[in-house]
Amino acid sequence: MSSHQRPENPNSSSSTTPRNSYPEYGTGPGAKWIKSLTNERTGAFLGGRYSDLNLSAVLFTERKESEDYVQMKAWSAPGRSKPSFEEAMTKEFTRVQKWKPFGPSWTNHWVQVKIHIPKGWTQYERVQFEFDPGCEAMIFDLNGTPLQGLTGGYDGYRRVEHIIPPASVKAGLYEIVIEVSCNAMFGTAGIGPPDENKYYALASADLVVPNQEAWRLMWDYQTLRQISDDLPGNTPTQNLALVLQNKIMNTFKLNDPSTITACRKIAEELFGEGWESLGPGIYDKSVDALVWGIGYCHIDTAWLWPYSVTQQKVARSWSTQVDLMNRYPEHRFTCSSAQQFKWLEQLYPKGFKNVKEKVLGGQFQPVGGAWVEHDANMPSGEALVRQQLLGQRYFQSRFGVKCSTAWLPDTFGLTGALPQILRLSGMKNFFTQKLSWNNINVFPHTTFNWTGIDGTQVLCHMTPVGKSHTYTAQATFQDVRRGLTNHKNLESSNTALLVFGNGDGGGGPLSTMLENLRRCRAAANQSKDVPVVYMGASVEEFYADLERDTNFGETLPTWHGELYLEFHRGTYTSHGSIKKGNRKSEILLREVEYVSTLASLYSAKKYEYPYDRINECWEKVCLNQFHDVLPGSAIGMVYVDAEKLYAEVEKEGRKLFEEAASTYLGGLIPLSAAIAGQTALTNGRLVALNTVHASRQEIVEIPLSGPSATKLRTEVVQISKDGSKAYALMDSEDNAGGLMYAKGMYADLQPVSAVQKSADEFVLTNSNISITIKGGRITSLYDMILQREVLIKGLTGGLVIFEDRPSYWDAWDVEVFHLETREALSFTNVTVVENGPIRAALRAEVKLPNSTFVTTVKLLTKFVASSQPNSRSMIRFDAEVDWHERHRFIKFEIPVDVRALEATYETQFGYHTRPTHKNTTWDAAKFEVCCHKYCDVSEFGYGVAIINESKYGASADGQYLRLSLLRAGTLPDPEQDQGKHNFSWAVLPHAGHFIQSDIPVVAQFFNSPVHGKVLMMGHSVLFAPDAVQSLANLSTQKSPFTIEGAPNVLLETVKRAEDDPKKKLTRVILRIYEAYGGHATATLRIASHLTVDRAYICNLLEERSSGPLELVTHEATGDTLIKLPLRGFQILTVRLAISNVVKKTYVCKKSQNMLITDALS
Repeated sequence: MSSHQRPENPNSSSSTTPRNSYPEYGTGPGAKWIKSLTNERTGAFLGGRYSDLNLSAVLFTERKESEDYVQMKAWSAPGRSKPSFEEAMTKEFTRVQKWKPFGPSWTNHWVQVKIHIPKGWTQYERVQFEFDPGCEAMIFDLNGTPLQGLTGGYDGYRRVEHIIPPASVKAGLYEIVIEVSCNAMFGTAGIGPPDENKYYALASADLVVPNQEAWRLMWDYQTLRQISDDLPGNTPTQNLALVLQNKIMNTFKLNDPSTITACRKIAEELFGEGWESLGPGIYDKSVDALVWGIGYCHIDTAWLWPYSVTQQKVARSWSTQVDLMNRYPEHRFTCSSAQQFKWLEQLYPKGFKNVKEKVLGGQFQPVGGAWVEHDANMPSGEALVRQQLLGQRYFQSRFGVKCSTAWLPDTFGLTGALPQILRLSGMKNFFTQKLSWNNINVFPHTTFNWTGIDGTQVLCHMTPVGKSHTYTAQATFQDVRRGLTNHKNLESSNTALLVFGNGDGGGGPLSTMLENLRRCRAAANQSKDVPVVYMGASVEEFYADLERDTNFGETLPTWHGELYLEFHRGTYTSHGSIKKGNRKSEILLREVEYVSTLASLYSAKKYEYPYDRINECWEKVCLNQFHDVLPGSAIGMVYVDAEKLYAEVEKEGRKLFEEAASTYLGGLIPLSAAIAGQTALTNGRLVALNTVHASRQEIVEIPLSGPSATKLRTEVVQISKDGSKAYALMDSEDNAGGLMYAKGMYADLQPVSAVQKSADEFVLTNSNISITIKGGRITSLYDMILQREVLIKGLTGGLVIFEDRPSYWDAWDVEVFHLETREALSFTNVTVVENGPIRAALRAEVKLPNSTFVTTVKLLTKFVASSQPNSRSMIRFDAEVDWHERHRFIKFEIPVDVRALEATYETQFGYHTRPTHKNTTWDAAKFEVCCHKYCDVSEFGYGVAIINESKYGASADGQYLRLSLLRAGTLPDPEQDQGKHNFSWAVLPHAGHFIQSDIPVVAQFFNSPVHGKVLMMGHSVLFAPDAVQSLANLSTQKSPFTIEGAPNVLLETVKRAEDDPKKKLTRVILRIYEAYGGHATATLRIASHLTVDRAYICNLLEERSSGPLELVTHEATGDTLIKLPLRGFQILTVRLAISNVVKKTYVCKKSQNMLITDALS
């Protein structure tokens, strides 16, 4: 607004005669503005009880709804099927009319529409078809190209208009096809259980002519209203906006169309004369913008609807944005999730073609780099790598671009391992906002450097826009202004990203939003009271501007470690079967890649690495890691789909494992298969395959049945009471990641025992640990070596249950007050079921009003678990649960007499430490946290860990170390966790602090049971000659890849490189990380039977990031050695080019059957 402009008298009319001088005598009553009443009055210009008298009455010039103009025929797809356009067009359609009900829920219906347009309508600026089925729908042209989505109903998500092309208006005929999908934007019942029998009525199927000038006045007025409502009172611009609204109301006459133009002229007093003629040019690039607008359509890949509905939402939403881009050249739209692009490509190829054109033109902008907007707490480190690897490779292959900005606006907390993973995946920027939902502390930053556990940082922006710092802003003036008023770091940077568009259920920006932003910018061009908003730039340009504005982050504050969300803590536990499916799938695929890599090296002529099959499995696992699926916060339908995907991964993964193992290990079959096939095994040795890259010792359970039982009895050291099974000691000796042999009882091993000392007292004991269950509770955990009681005096351990009644978000939340309802549960019906010499066990039950919890408590002989000297045995708990509680939360707890102000919880490629006290509200907020395979409390000289194989929730409060087991929420899935569960955990005391222990390796062992097969007579095995002289010493075959010289450095992943040209060199990827938070210099040893031509460090996308590494040949062994310096928690990816594998065939002699067990430990 120019400095000379002043608000006009609000009580004047448009007919007031201007004065030339100040009169000597006052002849009138004068003007007195009652501002509050004026403000109240101006709220009645649109809609409401005066809608037949105000502007709303003239928004449409014509409306035709009879069959003379609109003719429709429909076909309903059977059940919940989702036929393609081409398939639907082959069906028989029948006549339908307005108000037809579509349903029930989740069904799909196809409508053919033929529109006859009156000849005289060519005079109108726009003619459109209004179709409101009350639910979601998508319009196709007659060739099957998606044109736009529709959202029925009357809320802010409504989008029911479709513009008829002028050429069709001129021709008088327009034909389209509409797919009607019977769900609303948020499913069928919001966050409640879905209504499975909901019907939607076709409320509108009308040919209409909108009064475009009236609509533009409506947008003018709405923006004026927003400005007067949101700017501080009594500022010049705020008053002017209100004065102009009042003047417009005084000027508007219902039956005089010319007054609409006059009213628009009045609005120019704030927006600027002729502002609209500038079109997209209103965004003057020479003016520094404070708020950068970017359209976005957050489509939850599954939540209150299944995956199949998301596929439709993607096509609907994105085709709509393409249409808006054609009408608004400044519109830039960003979207993440390579999976959603792939669905569009597969299911709607014509829609994908239109999107691709806009991507290449710079308007449609892929962002995020990941396969989906994943959970960032529970996926393993390797799974997070695959999210980026799959996503970035997809974007590169389809559009020739890789994303530089990670995008997780709705994820429930963010691991401190993420910054390093993102930087190693080509992304240096990060966008999120969920921490604005904290329910205890206010997160202090908007724009900041986020530094991860290893020291890597990314430039992070958490949008301050909207009342809740939202990624679904409505592009109102309030949203624009809050980009500044909610900004917490204006001293460092005064710019904000306005991410706008309907979301969660899709939809994206509306034309109303784009119109409003043009008016906000027009007002900013006139008044300094209005923040400058800019449209037409990319997310990457916004971050580049942030870099320049902050001297590349130097002037920004820094946040170290995880971005812990003080909300949605129950998601670490909800839907336990999904958590188990995730963990088991991640472990299985790691094993598949390892054995497939070995097979491709040792049996290259007859085995080809199955890239596509493995990546397809990873895509399914990554899909299920979406941030409303893995956390357990979706409707039940979603978990039917997710369980199916996990079953497919398990089936294919096991098949891939067997194919690879049988190839490179020769003619091996599983022991279970030999027993099932009644194969007589009379000679040979019992061996097992260890897929963890560390030496290990295990006890495995062997079934004793059929003709092989006699031979198997000679290989084991303990047989069950009923003789149906036995236990063998397996030892890999120094063969990390290779074969293990059955061993007898070592001379220094003392048997383990189970003793019932009284009616309610039971003791499991071996040479180093004793555990006592008395009165149904764990009353003692005694270190026999140090003669130390591990439990706090007077406290007991075992199962505990809590009331679990969060305030609103049922599946999502567990609140701190649940801890006030603790109820200790007692074991009953305790019996001794095994009594040594290598394994002793108790069986115990816990009975709840509606559930049964059966636990087998096992203590093994000393040598199993940790391979460290002076190690302790773990106490293993195997649970079988029939769970039918509601709003209750069951955990396992152990009160440990260890003084520690922090507990250690495994995260991706490292760990987080979190307080065990409540000194501050920031400490108290972490009463339930995420962990992966272990959590630990340690003091100088001693510590205790809980290890698990499928759980993610844990806590430590200075007394109790707890593992969360099962919840029982009822929204949005009323059957959450109901039914049978099987899971295991273990308690592992250890001498020395956690930093001195090998807990991370033991936890990997616990999650990775040994595998194996039976080697039959006459089959050949290919191995390097320097290690294998006969089948008798097959178990001493060198591991191809080992880490030496740094016990804190672990080898996590072995796989073939993507895009391996498969010529003379075989490229292998090794993922290595430092696990304890300190520097190290490790030696990577590659066995001499593999000839390494060269080696490089590469990023997580497997692109070279260094020159060739120095290769040193060990004089005595011929092995290749590579020195690798690492900082704390650093991830290193080594790419090896292997030019030769020395192989030799050994044939089994007739008395040399070799048995490899695939039994679980």
